[in-house]
Amino acid sequence: MHMGFEYLVMLQIHLSQVKYVTQFAHEHKTKIFLHADLIQGLRADESGAQYLCQDVKPDGLISTHAHVVSTAMKRGIIGVQRVFLLDSQSLETTYRVVDSVHPDYLEVLPGLLTPVIREITQKTGLPVLAGGFLRSKEDVNRAIEAGAVAVTTSDHTLWSQMGPGR
Repeated sequence: MHMGFEYLVMLQIHLSQVKYVTQFAHEHKTKIFLHADLIQGLRADESGAQYLCQDVKPDGLISTHAHVVSTAMKRGIIGVQRVFLLDSQSLETTYRVVDSVHPDYLEVLPGLLTPVIREITQKTGLPVLAGGFLRSKEDVNRAIEAGAVAVTTSDHTLWSQMGPGR
């Protein structure tokens, strides 16, 4: 399992596998963030978040739902607010959510919106993860140059190109 990455983000996973995968990651000295909205068999609400925090004990929870993120943070788990930016209205909604929840991280999709990533990092002071539609090493580098502290991608070729030490 250990590829030299410090973090693992699980997007699509079945509820019956969550504890095992989390324990496996921890045994291999990898921090695991679970995307609470995409766990099959679990509702992305406060009760679901409480279960994950108390029984599964991931290092972080990612969600588009502010109440899930705030529940995670109240329980000592890193909270990542995931936002989909479609237009200026969704950007303004993002700022309102950040002001009310104060997440530990903000995941911005699509990650190609580098001018907006730069604006968000400057305006909020939050560490930003860039995700979605990052298809090349150049896309990743542009997101990082715009202020993202890391990227999230399911593209395995980027994992090998951008892994630790590269």
